[in-house]
Order: sequence, then C-alpha cells, then structure tokens
Amino acid sequence: MSAVAMKAATMRAVVVHGPRDLRIDERPRPVPGAGEVLVAMEWGGICGSDVAYWKHGLSGTAALRHPLVLGHEVAGRIAGLGPDVGGLTQGQPVTVHPAEPVGDERLPDLIAGRTNLHRRVRYFGSAAFDPHTDGGFSEYRVVRAAQIRPLPDGVPTEHGALAEPLAVALHAVHRAGDLRGRTVLVNGAGPIGALVVAAARHRGAAAVIASDISEASLAVARAMGADRTVDVSAGAELPADIEVSFDASGAPAALGPVLRATARGGTLVQVGNLPGSAVPAVLGDLVTREITWIGSYRFIEEIDEALLAMRDGLDVSPVISHRFDLARADEALAVAAAGGSSKVMLRLGGTTPGDGAGE
Repeated sequence: MSAVAMKAATMRAVVVHGPRDLRIDERPRPVPGAGEVLVAMEWGGICGSDVAYWKHGLSGTAALRHPLVLGHEVAGRIAGLGPDVGGLTQGQPVTVHPAEPVGDERLPDLIAGRTNLHRRVRYFGSAAFDPHTDGGFSEYRVVRAAQIRPLPDGVPTEHGALAEPLAVALHAVHRAGDLRGRTVLVNGAGPIGALVVAAARHRGAAAVIASDISEASLAVARAMGADRTVDVSAGAELPADIEVSFDASGAPAALGPVLRATARGGTLVQVGNLPGSAVPAVLGDLVTREITWIGSYRFIEEIDEALLAMRDGLDVSPVISHRFDLARADEALAVAAAGGSSKVMLRLGGTTPGDGAGE
C-alpha cells in the first residue's frame, strides 16, 4: 500500500492516556458494519466530563484503565453506510445520541421509559465500562444507526454538536413540569445553565432570572434569554418566592441560598452534578418550606426536541466562546478547565482551523 493510501486509511483522534496526558493519536479509520454508519466528524463541544478525564484521569466514579477518545457532544456528516442501513444518505449532516443501554433489562414500572436511568448505559467518551466507550473527538467515528439524529435544514453541524447539552437542559425543564406563565430562577450560568435559560424560555416561562459569580457568564445568560441577572459575587441577593428554581452550579454552598429563594411549596430542580462525597450544605429550608427537590440526569429523547427547537429559532451560538482545531485539543481543554469561558468547541474536520478565539 502506498504512503498516500496508508495516510487515507488512518485518522486523528483526541485521546486521554492519563491525568494531563492528552495526545493526538493516529488510529485506523473505522469501517461501518451491519446497522452502522460512518460519520466524518466536524464539531465537538468540550464538556465537564472531558475536562475531568484530562485533569484527573476520572470523571465521577469512572476511572481510566486504558486510553480513551474523549467527546460526546459531536456532529458531522455521513461518510459511509453499513449493510442494512436505510433512511440515511451519504453527506447528510447528523448528530449523535451518545447513550446506548446495555442488555435487555426491563425497567421497573416506576421508571418505565426513562432509559437514562437504565442500570447499565454505555455513553460516548466514558470510562464507566471496561473496555471503555470511545467518544467522538476524532475525524471519523462509527455509530449505530439507531443513535444517529439527522440535523434539520438550517441547523449547521457546529450547532448540531450542542444538541446533546441542550437536551440535558430540556430534560431538566421537563422535570419541573409546566413552566408556562411562571417565573424561574437558574443558578449557575455556565453552558448548561445558559441552555436551561433558553430551554425554560422555549417551554413558555414568563420570566427567567439567572445568577452566577461571573459577569461574563451572566452576559451569556442574557444573550440566551434571561430577563434579569444577579451577580452574587458582588453581594447581590437572590430573588424571593420563586416558584421553580434550577441549580446548574452543582456547588453545595449554593444550595442554601437557592432553597431560600424558592417559594414555600415550590420546586428546585438539581441539574448541576453534586459531589459524590460528603460535603457541607445548608438544607433546612427544604423541610420548613416544603420544597420539592428533583434530580435531573442526562436526558431521554429530548435530543429530538433540541434539534426541532434549533430549527425553529433557538439560537445556541451565544454559548460558544472559543473554537480550536483538533490539533490544539490540549489547549482547548486547558481553556475550558480554567473557567471564564463558556462552551469551547473543537473543529474535528470539514472546516478551516481557527485561532482559538470566539468568532
């Protein structure tokens, strides 16, 4: 095989080998099998779990045992179809539902249909299983056809890569019930919090208040539809008597003030991941104010709603703060980890490399 042919049969991938050990590895280009699709990846969004694997070699309780391709917020175009795949076409822009339940376990009636709560789920870019489940931060990735989601007309692949975090936000809003005509508070205006602001607006909230310790993050929240923002780092207090609150910060110290801001008999949706170890938190108002505290984990099929919302005008571009070429993935992760940024995007292919700045 010629050198040109050898090069064409390989691809680059963003691989974490251990804490602070990120490499751009050359790997064989995969070939789709029966029921599979080959996607030429174009964009990927860096998530907190990607940063955690890069910084610490683990995310939550999932620890690296082997090198892992990062990335579960991805989109690209179909580059090949395996046997028995119908309804999809070469060159079609798509994103990916990154979750795949493992086994044929029947969910209990209590959680019927809530596949995000399946006992065993493989997720793109996760070390929860051995062997690990490689993610999509690579020039090509084979994906089960059932996990492919075509992008609607008018939704570019860069935005399509953010369908996954928007689905997380929409699921959190769904957990809160009907928001039409209600005022809501979103505490924590990072990428997920900003998308919760947009999702609440999309689901009919009358007014959305966002709070954070970063003015830059609050500016993004305003661009995503927040009517009012509260900079708690400047000593501003959260509003009172909010019917529905969302904590997207995952900071235990924030729980007391957010519970106090939530109205008696109101609802607090916990969408920000809380630590898995014991930490101090002020929870007294949970009881005395009879607040309903609801957890929200990933999403079910809200990725489909996310794509329709983007088609219908929900603009996710204000969330994007930086763009880096795949070759600069280490720098991109460092920017995402440092704070002060919103969503850091990787160009995985199909576009011209950028300079790392927001565009």
